[in-house]
Amino acid sequence: MTTYVITVPGTFLHGVPDSVRSDIGRRLRPQDPRNTDLGESEELSVLTVEEDGMFAARVEVEAADRSQAEAEAVRLVSRALRDSGLAEKDSPLGPAVVTGIDSEF
Repeated sequence: MTTYVITVPGTFLHGVPDSVRSDIGRRLRPQDPRNTDLGESEELSVLTVEEDGMFAARVEVEAADRSQAEAEAVRLVSRALRDSGLAEKDSPLGPAVVTGIDSEF
């Protein structure tokens, strides 16, 4: 298995209160990329939100390959958003991107 740091971009189409942002971050905390060498050295945040509502969620995922890692990251971020009370139509996600890879052989 390989550990990936995956970035999942998205947009909050409507204002999202700080309490909801905090809840999303709390739900993603177990997959915090700061647990990896890349995440620690780059000081990656699990959730970054811009003033215009665009956001980036960065998660650590273990998977057999890049495709599985990206799919798992989207699933994790989608679930965190929904569990925090946001509808899919109000916070669409963009394509996931591999930000870093930490292989163990």
